[in-house]
Amino acid sequence: MEAQKFVRGTSLSIFVSDRREDFSALIFAFAIAIGVVLIVG
Repeated sequence: MEAQKFVRGTSLSIFVSDRREDFSALIFAFAIAIGVVLIVG
């Protein structure tokens, strides 16, 4: 019975590391927020 390494997230992730994925999501969300402010404001 082999001990399997637990991997956080999905196997469909296009990023190598979770940290990079989280950082990219943060930048993406920030860019959307700025876009909304510029369009609405």
